[in-house]
Amino acid sequence: MTASRDARLTVLSSLTEISRLEWDACANPGWDSVRPFGEDAATFLKAANGAAALDSVSERLPYNPFISYDFLEALEASGSATARSGWRARHLVLDGTDGPAAIVPCYEKTHSMGEYVFDHGWADAYERAGGRYYPKLQVSVPFTPATGPRLLVRNRSDDDARAALTAGLLELNRRIGGSSIHATFLEERDGAILEGAGFLPRADQQFQFENPFYRDFEDFLEALASRKRKAIRRERRDALSDGIEVEIVTGKALDEAAWDAFFEFYTDTGARKWGRPYLNRRFFSLVGERMADRILLIFARRGNRRIAGALNFIGSDALYGRYWGTTEEVPFLHFEICYHQAVEWAIANRLPRVEAGAQGEHKLARGYRPVITRSAHYIADPNFRAAISDYLRREREAVAAEHEILEDHVPFRAGEPS
Repeated sequence: MTASRDARLTVLSSLTEISRLEWDACANPGWDSVRPFGEDAATFLKAANGAAALDSVSERLPYNPFISYDFLEALEASGSATARSGWRARHLVLDGTDGPAAIVPCYEKTHSMGEYVFDHGWADAYERAGGRYYPKLQVSVPFTPATGPRLLVRNRSDDDARAALTAGLLELNRRIGGSSIHATFLEERDGAILEGAGFLPRADQQFQFENPFYRDFEDFLEALASRKRKAIRRERRDALSDGIEVEIVTGKALDEAAWDAFFEFYTDTGARKWGRPYLNRRFFSLVGERMADRILLIFARRGNRRIAGALNFIGSDALYGRYWGTTEEVPFLHFEICYHQAVEWAIANRLPRVEAGAQGEHKLARGYRPVITRSAHYIADPNFRAAISDYLRREREAVAAEHEILEDHVPFRAGEPS
């Protein structure tokens, strides 16, 4: 496939058609020099802090676990994200002089599940008007509402490569007869490139913990208003009463017994939320084998029995909370295992933020702040595009207004740094 006279792009139907080294050189450039990271999270973060001999946290080479070869290929190899499940791989690779110069993780979709930026209403409206909404192209990490790079370039400053990938997406969508292209949870730079090519911007918000490098959890609590501080202390005390203890598992300790326990929690939550969990048991074994030092499992246990757990992935500058589940209903245990423990671990390991997934205004009272997230959408039909453009303009205004209101209700004392 050729996007222009000067740029040659290849469409991959599987991650196995490219090497891990070639993919990761674009997805997380610079990290091949510090792999393998080691056997536990502490070793990983030591590598992160020292990558390329950069001392400042703000200067570290960023590492995002979700766009890594190991994570995405585990989704495919396990059967969780394949053509059969409605996620047909259509990854675009831009050729360079010494291997791929840029890549975009892309899927041809036959439904709108597992995306976390909702367009079901668009699909219904378009098909009621006589159109065919599917297939569409989805530029994202399946089942993962976490912001990160989507136009992956080996040279981070190469906007020409990003523009070539964007042209390739438009051509690929034309070839498959797609109604639209959806690039979700974008970094600002990728969003600007896509908007320049005619994609429509969309905004939403999440709640994230931002760490100005507190000394410890108590130092964080001192930054909160007195009433909120007391409420969190009471929550933590009540959650861990009745003999419940916290167990942190990472690195070599991530054995199959740990994954068996977590999968039970995950499937219970997934069945209640979505009717059917998106990820299968094999996926967790694969990421456990390949990414043990980038994974943090936080369990609650009573005696020898694990009763709840939360799965987190470790980036160079964020702890990403992904899934949670429990076999017992214990007051405040969800907040303790998913939020308070994640914040405490991030502070101890000097991570700048915790991303705890989509939605959840209840996170606000626990020290998480509202953060705007971005996506961009190309709509092929000009009439439908005009209607969507008007809808998104009004939606952005509503999101901005809500964000301003929520910012006024953060639990921090006046004058605390953001």
